[in-house]
Amino acid sequence: MAVCVTCTDDVPALLVTLRAAGLRTHAGQWALPGGRLDPGEGPVEAALRELAEEVGLHRGPGDVLGLLDDYVTRSGYVMTPVVVWAGATGELAPAEAEVAAAYQVPVADLDVEPQLVPIPESDAPVIRLPLLGGWVHAPTAAVVHQFCRLACRGETTRVAHLEQPVFAWR
Repeated sequence: MAVCVTCTDDVPALLVTLRAAGLRTHAGQWALPGGRLDPGEGPVEAALRELAEEVGLHRGPGDVLGLLDDYVTRSGYVMTPVVVWAGATGELAPAEAEVAAAYQVPVADLDVEPQLVPIPESDAPVIRLPLLGGWVHAPTAAVVHQFCRLACRGETTRVAHLEQPVFAWR
C-alpha cells in the first residue's frame, strides 16, 4: 500500500483514490494505491508498482521515506504501508478498471480526530475519517490516521487494534 505524499503550491497532500464501481470487492470505497504482492516482490516494490499501475505515477526506491505499521485485515491480508515522496505530480492517469478518481487531499484536512464507532461484533471500535462528504474506513482510515499523527504531530500512534466495518469483513 502506497502512502503517497504529494505537494502542490507548497501544500503537502496524500494521494487517495476512489475505487471503481465495477470492482468485485470494496467498490466505491476510498483507498490508498496498493494490492497483492507479485511473485518475488516485497512491500516496497509492490507499492511502487501499484502506484504506477493505478494512477500512472512512477517513483523509485529512492523516493521511499519509510514504512508504517502493518495492518492485518479481517480477511487475513497483511498490509504494509510504504510512505513515498512524490512531490509535484502533474496530471495523474487513473486506471479506469480500478480507480474511479484520484485526489490529492491536503494532509491538514486529513489530520482530524477519527470517529471511533463501537460495534456489537467486536471489542475494538471501528475507525473512520471524514472525506469529501463520505467516510474513509479501515484499513485506509487507520493508516491515514497513523501517518497524520506522525507527520503532523510527531506522535507515535498504533492502529492495528482498530477495527474495520463489518461490511469489509468479507
